[in-house]
Amino acid sequence: MNNTQWLDEVKFNAQGLIPAIAQHHQTGRVLMVAWMNRESLQLTAEKKQAVYFSRSRQKLWHKGEESGHFQTVFEIRLDCDADVIVLQIEQHGGISCHTGRESCFYRILTPQGWQIVDAQIKDPNDIYQQTAHSHNPHTEAMTASTATAESVEILDYLGKMMIERKKSDPDQSYVAKLYQKGLNKILEKVGEESIESIIAAKDFARENNADNKNDLIYETADLWFHSLVVLGYFDINPQDVLNELARRQGLSGLVEKANRSV
Repeated sequence: MNNTQWLDEVKFNAQGLIPAIAQHHQTGRVLMVAWMNRESLQLTAEKKQAVYFSRSRQKLWHKGEESGHFQTVFEIRLDCDADVIVLQIEQHGGISCHTGRESCFYRILTPQGWQIVDAQIKDPNDIYQQTAHSHNPHTEAMTASTATAESVEILDYLGKMMIERKKSDPDQSYVAKLYQKGLNKILEKVGEESIESIIAAKDFARENNADNKNDLIYETADLWFHSLVVLGYFDINPQDVLNELARRQGLSGLVEKANRSV
């Protein structure tokens, strides 16, 4: 089977789309439903991050590109009729819905009608900056201050996740499996991701295009993620690294090096 032959078995509808259900890979909870076309499904498989197709914007939609709530994909399943996709994912930030909730399915039917049963994890106004031209949350851009807060929040979430995964079933969690294999295997993964990041950077320098840029972003994300696994192995909070970076602000490279302990 070649790299794209598997896509020929997928039954896209007349518009070239297929519904994709995102499900938490550990709890099994359905988090959201979106659409994919052939290209977005292929990118999702290649990059291990959810990429959907926005019908309203008629373009690819990398989940988390505006909110920072990316989805790491552990498994892709195709149903018996080959016309529905299920993604087993890890939801970064714990928020998949634009309303600021874990899941888009936060209402249940009661005798009194639809009732909201899930609280907001975060106010959507703190996630998205409303624009004057559209109220579609997927077209809203974050301000710099919000983006900074989101970045810290994601690191905090990932730091806590690393600690939790030490207690998880290795058969159900990629991180838990790494911890089970030990430090050498974790460091081996960091080395692999470092090399892949270098290759992606060289490719981007040689040919400046969107694909190579995305490759560099994805590979760097993998490198950062596995670096966080290392920190988690030693019970080091990512905030300690942020504190060190903050300490260096305003210092020249030479002064900073001179201040390091030998």
